[in-house]
Amino acid sequence: MARTPRLAAGRARALGVPTRGTTNPNRLRKVDRWMTGTPWVASVLRDAPDPLVVDLGYGSSPVTTVELASRLAVVRSDVRVLGLELDPDRVEAGKAAADPPRLDFRRGGFELAGARPVLLRAFNVLRQYTEADAADAWQAMLSRLAPGGLLVEGTCDEIGRRCCWVTLSVAGPFAFTLACLPSDISQPSDLAERLPKSLIHRNIPGERIHDLLKAMDAHWAAAAPVSPYGPRARWVETISRLSSDDWPVLDTRRRWRMGEVTLSWSMFH
Repeated sequence: MARTPRLAAGRARALGVPTRGTTNPNRLRKVDRWMTGTPWVASVLRDAPDPLVVDLGYGSSPVTTVELASRLAVVRSDVRVLGLELDPDRVEAGKAAADPPRLDFRRGGFELAGARPVLLRAFNVLRQYTEADAADAWQAMLSRLAPGGLLVEGTCDEIGRRCCWVTLSVAGPFAFTLACLPSDISQPSDLAERLPKSLIHRNIPGERIHDLLKAMDAHWAAAAPVSPYGPRARWVETISRLSSDDWPVLDTRRRWRMGEVTLSWSMFH
């Protein structure tokens, strides 16, 4: 199989390769809700001198970028969201929904069209890359963040019920989040198909991501007695057991009740 070109440069030096463009309303609701509800993420936007956020690779419809602007306004009313796409037709579709300066759209890739955002959301844009090229893309994006900025990069299914993402600062990755609709899974390892590029090929025996998913499945099985209270209660019990088992869980029951868990990236070292 031919190797994906490294951050291929197109017209106007927009870096990257166009995605399939698949998108749906509320597809990224889980990650948006996490960004606004996680204090150490929301504070980055709240305290920023320039509240610019970039949504990279929004797809054939700008709907998830429009939703992002609306949701982030709860944290910072003067937030500015810029949607970037490589495909000129997608950029034109975005401009029909633009409301500058609050919401705008432009052609751009990993170079972020010269923008310096304090938050960068890049979802479902790296799956077609090799692991090495995805790492290069991380570095390209991180180098263009505003001081203290964060990159949230991940993958989700077509309707946003199964999601995984990595949070990075200029120093590199430091947190990993799994999120789901608990009633949509038979066990936590169902999320393996949505692991980000940096982890999906490492889900094999002997690797920590494999150990994590195996541990989550074991705790999910042990949490079966709470199933009469619903899948959400079973997820909360699963993550509570995981936390007690010395995995570096960073969040609390408030997030677990939403079908989430965030862990320190240090577990992969």
